[in-house]
Amino acid sequence: MNPSDRVWRERGLRNAILAGDQHAWQIWYEESFEGLAAYVAWRCAGLRDLTEEVVQETWLTAVRRIRSFDPEQGSFAGWLRGIAANILRNRFRDKARHGSEVPLQNGHVPRVEAVPIPRQDTDLAERIARALAMLPERYEAVLRAKYLDQQSVGQIAETWKETPKAIESLLTRARQAFREIYSILE
Repeated sequence: MNPSDRVWRERGLRNAILAGDQHAWQIWYEESFEGLAAYVAWRCAGLRDLTEEVVQETWLTAVRRIRSFDPEQGSFAGWLRGIAANILRNRFRDKARHGSEVPLQNGHVPRVEAVPIPRQDTDLAERIARALAMLPERYEAVLRAKYLDQQSVGQIAETWKETPKAIESLLTRARQAFREIYSILE
């Protein structure tokens, strides 16, 4: 879908939701849930419970803040990922500040299929999730494009309107930043 068609469609869905159309929410939810869940599972390093909580909190936040979504500024999927990333950053920041896990709100969402993590590897997965949450947004985005979305350097460069060399350099810096943050968390 070209950008102007996306903007037009997403503006229409947002306006329908603001007018009280439950079907519009259902459409957006069904179209967006799988991609959001995959993104969050990646950011949570496969920790299933954390993934489910963050996906749930992301949808609750999206419902409360739908008026602030502007299709001209970016896609709905990107907006949801931004909300999820902020929830994770805040969660890890609160956990570090208080020394314990801060539970998210309860409610019901479908179970997210995430990679099961053996109990002894939970600390490792949490360190990975924390390191991803601490990365600058651009570094996290390029790592996501490369490793979650499995885009080639050329595809990322084309999408981001940059040279492949610039993307390779960015990936190198992002991987290095991840390693440095991860080693500090160890």
